[in-house]
Amino acid sequence: MPLQKSILTQKIIELKENTPKRNFKQSIELLLTLKGLDLKKPESRLDFSVEMPHPIGKPVKVCVIATGDLALKAKGGGADLVLDRGELDDLAKDRKRAKKIAEEHDHFIAEASLMPLVGRALGAVLGPRGKMPTPVPPNVAIEELIKRYKRTVKIRVRDQPAVRCRVATEDMSEEHIAENVQAIVSSVESKLEKGDKNVSRIRLKATMGKPVEVPLE
Repeated sequence: MPLQKSILTQKIIELKENTPKRNFKQSIELLLTLKGLDLKKPESRLDFSVEMPHPIGKPVKVCVIATGDLALKAKGGGADLVLDRGELDDLAKDRKRAKKIAEEHDHFIAEASLMPLVGRALGAVLGPRGKMPTPVPPNVAIEELIKRYKRTVKIRVRDQPAVRCRVATEDMSEEHIAENVQAIVSSVESKLEKGDKNVSRIRLKATMGKPVEVPLE
C-alpha cells in the first residue's frame, strides 16, 4: 500500500518539532526494516540507485573516470573528481589513496574503454562498497548524467534485512522530504518479491533526534 503523503507529512512535522536544534544542518534518514527475505538468495539482495525528486540537501560527490574531451566536459560539468588513465595506473599502486577516493565519493562514472583498468586499479575498494562505475560511451551527455547522479541515492541490502539512507536535510520543506521518502519506499517495494508485504517498519530519524515511526497503513 503506497505511503499516504498527508500522514507522512504529519510525521515529518513531528520529527522536526521533536528534534533538538544544533548549530549545523541535520540530515534526515529513512530506516526501513524488511521481513520475509532469505538473504542467502541473490534475488533477495538489493543493489540499485534511486533518482530523487528533490536534491537531498547535502553534497553528493561524483567521480568521473575518463580521457580526452569527455574528461574536459566532466571537469566543467560539476564532477567532484576526474581521473584519467595515468592516475588510474598510480592508484593501482597506492591502495591508501584509492580507498580514500572510494570512501569520499558516492557515485562513479567511467568511460567504457577504461573499465578493465578501473577493475584492476579500483575494483578491490569499489566492489565491496557497491560503487563500481557506470560505464558510458565517450559521446555521452556527461553534464546531464552528473546532474542526475547528484540527486541519486544508493540502496543496498546485503547481510541485514534493512535499508538506511539519507533522504533530506531538516531545512527542506515537509512536502519535498515526503516526496523523497515516497520515492525510496516505492522503489524498494518494487524490487521485493512481495512488495510492501516485505516491509515491516518505516522510521525517520534526524542526526541528533529520536526515530519517528511512520504507520504502514
